[in-house]
Amino acid sequence: MSVVTLEKCRENIRKQLDNVVDFWLKYSLDRVHGGFFTCIGKDGKIYDELKYVWLQGRQVWMYCRLYRTMDRFHKPEILEAATVGGAFLRKFARVSSSSGQWKCAFCLTRDGKALKVQRTIFSECFYIMAMDELSRLTGDKDMQLEAEQMMEQLIYWVQVDPSGLGRPQLPGEVPINSLSVPMMLMCLVQQLTEGRGQEVAQKYKELGNWCVEQILQHIQRAGTAILENVSVDGSELPGCQGRLQNPGHALEAGWFLMLYGAQSGDKEIHRTAIRNFVELPYQYGWDKEHGGLFYFLDVDGHCPTQVNLSSLHMIMFLLYTKFCFNLHSIVVCIHHFMISHVAFVSEQLEWSMKLWWPHCEALIAFLMAYSHTRKPELLEIFSEVYQYTFSHFPDAENGEWFGYLTQEGKVALDFKGGPFKGFFHVPRCLYMCERILDDLLENKD
Repeated sequence: MSVVTLEKCRENIRKQLDNVVDFWLKYSLDRVHGGFFTCIGKDGKIYDELKYVWLQGRQVWMYCRLYRTMDRFHKPEILEAATVGGAFLRKFARVSSSSGQWKCAFCLTRDGKALKVQRTIFSECFYIMAMDELSRLTGDKDMQLEAEQMMEQLIYWVQVDPSGLGRPQLPGEVPINSLSVPMMLMCLVQQLTEGRGQEVAQKYKELGNWCVEQILQHIQRAGTAILENVSVDGSELPGCQGRLQNPGHALEAGWFLMLYGAQSGDKEIHRTAIRNFVELPYQYGWDKEHGGLFYFLDVDGHCPTQVNLSSLHMIMFLLYTKFCFNLHSIVVCIHHFMISHVAFVSEQLEWSMKLWWPHCEALIAFLMAYSHTRKPELLEIFSEVYQYTFSHFPDAENGEWFGYLTQEGKVALDFKGGPFKGFFHVPRCLYMCERILDDLLENKD
């Protein structure tokens, strides 16, 4: 890509970010009860009023980050959305557990009543992100302290005693190291320590190092594969759970590791991040026939299969095969399955689909890798991902991006937001890519 091409790329990314921000400001904020609607149809109509805590926290974080770090988003309507969303989250997201510890709900009613609690750490993770970033905007020290206290609880659950999550210990259960846990904790370490000084950085240094060690355990088969789940001692797990690959997660972990390597001065970690977590997932995850990144893969080529704690994948199958014909049916499916607590083994029926967020992570990862190394082959892959992403996901007519495509690249689900797609992966990607391109173009030599 030439300088002129990079400038055109930056201009398109900038316009896309403005468009996405405008879409969510227009349709998402609930001015009656606070918080955000995230189940939004292609034309901005709300098709479900449930509020998902992952997405509430992510949206608060994103608004705050844009307002705080980009002059053109330093607008009163963005500050209002961030503070209204933060107040709703702070008031309703936390629910007390039987252990006496605070747990965050996964799903709330429109007026904030808890509807479902997941037995994972991720609602809490996005609560921490939101509170820490909002505290930077408002100067609220209590809010910052609240984020740090929740972080201490997360560390305890992950490293000492997970019983507070509410999951029963079953006799056949084998403890695993799932990539999503250390990479999410690393993200939180980077969030909580950013600009906070040496004392805070030192406080979380040991945890950051632990996260790196845990992430690196997912490099398997003599460096030829990144596996989503490994044993707690870093060995490959038997069966379908151990063979599962998630290219999007690997790429996201890759740019987290790049940031860690750059900040710590660890050149070996930085090289490993690019080689094993950026280039490798692209090599096995890119669909050479139709383009785009596969959602899931089995390292041995079997049908991707794993144990699921929700029936999201069955919902996707119903929608994809058109057993659900309208938005009402979609809502019925989501309500029926998402409120279920039954775990089961299922095929990853959407494995070959092309989802928005792995492509967002790939854009960040390859552009960051190029900006750190200036290797032209990394920029070439960024260009390939860029061309696929911007020719398939953005909706030129109604704004924002579609999230779910068939393997061939056709729109499978046309909503703009749902229980897992909100105001996060797309704007974060566009925001980060714009900033990286600003730096590249300012330092062309």
